[in-house]
Amino acid sequence: MSARKAAAAADPAGPGELDIAEQVAIYQREFPTVDPQVETIVSTMSRVARRMAVSYGRQLTALGITSAEWEVLKALVVAGSPYRLGPGELAKRLGLTPAAMTHRIDRMVGEELVTRERDEANRVRVIIELTENGRDKWLESMRMAAVFEEELLQDLVPEERTVLSGLLGRMLTRVESTAP
Repeated sequence: MSARKAAAAADPAGPGELDIAEQVAIYQREFPTVDPQVETIVSTMSRVARRMAVSYGRQLTALGITSAEWEVLKALVVAGSPYRLGPGELAKRLGLTPAAMTHRIDRMVGEELVTRERDEANRVRVIIELTENGRDKWLESMRMAAVFEEELLQDLVPEERTVLSGLLGRMLTRVESTAP
């Protein structure tokens, strides 16, 4: 094991990053009225989310796709068979401008992840359809994510997973109902 890997293994917070307790202690020193329990929860959730995003990013890189491309693949899969949507609907679902969506689709057509064809019933309308290659990439990313996610939750028994799911769901509902 390299010295860098050994140091990273010895430092669960990551290189140069304080552990959560140290971070919260500093917050309390600088902002005495901060609730340490709230800060511990929020800081931990934030760190977990960042680490998950890095892991997912590495998996997608290994598959030769970007997270932006994966989002398009996901939107097409979620639309259901035959995995087709118009570019305007895709842009709306992903919160993108039509121009940004066109640019993304151009790249994905070149990578044979999707096709872009005129709708035979309405020649003005364009249809974006998931290719077999695009579906294979999406499925493989899901397989890789499932392994990672199971490892992530391996220390939680089913009852704890149920409780955590419920708690996070309630938090998400609160955030989504109060977010501007």
